[in-house]
Amino acid sequence: MSKANRWPISRRTLLRGAGAMVGLPLLEAMLPRSLRAAEQAKPPIRLAIMYMPNGVFLPAWYPGGRGKDYPLSSILEPLGELKHDVNVFSNFRNSAGLMGDGHYAKTSSWLTGRTAVRTSGKGIRAGISIDQFIAEKFGRQTPLASIELGIDPVHNLVDMGYSTVYGCHVSWRTPTLPAAKEIDPQQAFDRLFRSSQFGRTSSDKSVLDIVHEDAVRLRRDLGGTDRQKLDEYLDSVRELEKRIDLATHAEDRNWQPTGPQAEFVRPTGPYGDYTTHVRLMLDIILLAFRSDTTRIASFMFANDVSGRNFSFVEGVSDGFHPLSHHENNPTKQEQYKRINRYHIEQYAYLLGKMKEIREAEGSMLDRSMVLFGSSISDGNAHSPFETPTLLAGRGDGRIVSGRHIVTPIHTPLCNLYVSMLSCYGIQAESFGDSAGSIDRLLFSDELDRA
Repeated sequence: MSKANRWPISRRTLLRGAGAMVGLPLLEAMLPRSLRAAEQAKPPIRLAIMYMPNGVFLPAWYPGGRGKDYPLSSILEPLGELKHDVNVFSNFRNSAGLMGDGHYAKTSSWLTGRTAVRTSGKGIRAGISIDQFIAEKFGRQTPLASIELGIDPVHNLVDMGYSTVYGCHVSWRTPTLPAAKEIDPQQAFDRLFRSSQFGRTSSDKSVLDIVHEDAVRLRRDLGGTDRQKLDEYLDSVRELEKRIDLATHAEDRNWQPTGPQAEFVRPTGPYGDYTTHVRLMLDIILLAFRSDTTRIASFMFANDVSGRNFSFVEGVSDGFHPLSHHENNPTKQEQYKRINRYHIEQYAYLLGKMKEIREAEGSMLDRSMVLFGSSISDGNAHSPFETPTLLAGRGDGRIVSGRHIVTPIHTPLCNLYVSMLSCYGIQAESFGDSAGSIDRLLFSDELDRA
């Protein structure tokens, strides 16, 4: 009998040291024998939300066909090997965004299903976002109820009568309080693993050096499989820590403010180039899930109306926002499409990493829901119709994945959120501006066979 079977340890076990606490991945030693206890020890459901501003070039977004037998569109091609893990949805509408001009009212309504109050700063009001609704119910099970990450800093200017704060947040704790997002990879990492960030300097020890003695002590009591899993996990923590340290010596040179953001201060500090910054944030989400520090995360690729230049993408020479206003110009449309595809590549990166991590009888991705989307469809029209939406993972095993799901025309996006809540055992009659659920479409493949 292995040591892991003789000595079960708590899922909440932490490696500790002065100023650091490192959560652990799910180990065999954490799996109890009794059926009831084993059910409680199942890998948890994780929810990750990835927001892309500025919509998509629709002719290159939607796949042909429906159900399981469909070809990926040119924008979605990076999902090739992950096709069977992702559902593509057609006909969703960001209904609450119908009442607001421009981007900002659409951004704040994307996860809340509530129309934003038009205001220049005072009296900001949207709604509670789906991630925070879930965090309120289950967040106490982990050290952090949720994490909110992004790339661009938050600024409060006025554009088209709206505070730009609306365009800087998709996650809202209350109708009047957006969840503060972290854009510094080092600060985000420290929030996961350091018990105090005050007075931290570049000469501080690695968190793994701080908890080394505790790790050695735990390793002695683990079986061979768990030792290997622990070593691989700690190596991934150290690798990410080193990558973040390298990024602290780089500056983001792709920031070119335009329009209402012309007064924005160019980000400086530990960001690195844009792709490096994005990948670091996605890996932080992965590590947060793996360590069970939190089970709910959101990530914004950029604020809406961001002035970032995407010339680092082959064939692109301008910013995402101006190219989204393509004016039916084929040259702009092609660049717009390439930027959309770039974002899908980043989505595929996170999904691929989650699929590699084995848990129980499947992968981390199997037990997760990873939402990707934008609050508008065609950026040229600021349209909240046909909002691009992808959902990867199988939730608690109920979701039938790998399909192009065509919902009835103008289906509220929040209908999907109602169905996602049921994966958590929350039988909500409504959420936001929902008009029902899409349970039959999401949880059954009977319509695909018809």
